[in-house]
Amino acid sequence: MYSFAQREDTVVLDEPFYAHYLTHANVAVTHPSEKEICATMERSELKVVQHINNLSVNKHVFVKGMAHHYLDNSPDFILKWNNVLLIRHPEKLLASFSKVIENPTIDDIGIKKASEIFAYLKSQGKTPIILDSDELLKDPSAYIKELCDLLKIPFTETMLRWKKGGIPQDGIWAEHWYKNVHNSEGFALQKTSNHPMPKRLQPVLEEALIHYTSLKAYILKN
Repeated sequence: MYSFAQREDTVVLDEPFYAHYLTHANVAVTHPSEKEICATMERSELKVVQHINNLSVNKHVFVKGMAHHYLDNSPDFILKWNNVLLIRHPEKLLASFSKVIENPTIDDIGIKKASEIFAYLKSQGKTPIILDSDELLKDPSAYIKELCDLLKIPFTETMLRWKKGGIPQDGIWAEHWYKNVHNSEGFALQKTSNHPMPKRLQPVLEEALIHYTSLKAYILKN
């Protein structure tokens, strides 16, 4: 999201379906800033999609979304989009995620839904691009260039750097989730990447690995 926010030809939206998800899903855990999200963001999926479509008339639109925020098993509105799934090894994901939400379930971390969205798009002849955070960090410049080529948009060096402190497009939950990126000036290994995953999350990890493995063969290599 921070990379695409540096482009002058692109509008960036940070998790625009978050309030819809919190309002309509059976969410087992409390999310930071949950009340504020539901009070200030659009809860109607249809209206969010209409807003995105309106913005796309004049500029590219980059929608940074969480897979599990798409509640429909066949969200046909994304068939018109160029879809990119960014995944991360579940052990690293759970180690980081548990710093904010202590006991996430498989439905909270998104990898199960990501695999379902991948299967849906593939069945419709719209196989999405799959990026992996570890592959990205091998050579961010080369990886972002490759992504831009696949999206048929020009690469610009500005996509590799940003100023510390966040961007105006950050969601109101940024203070809870974006501390590392707020301290960054470009792509770098997160401080939480080497933290161990709590042993209590081992059952979640085992299930998550099934879905991660189903996607692994399709990861764009750097």
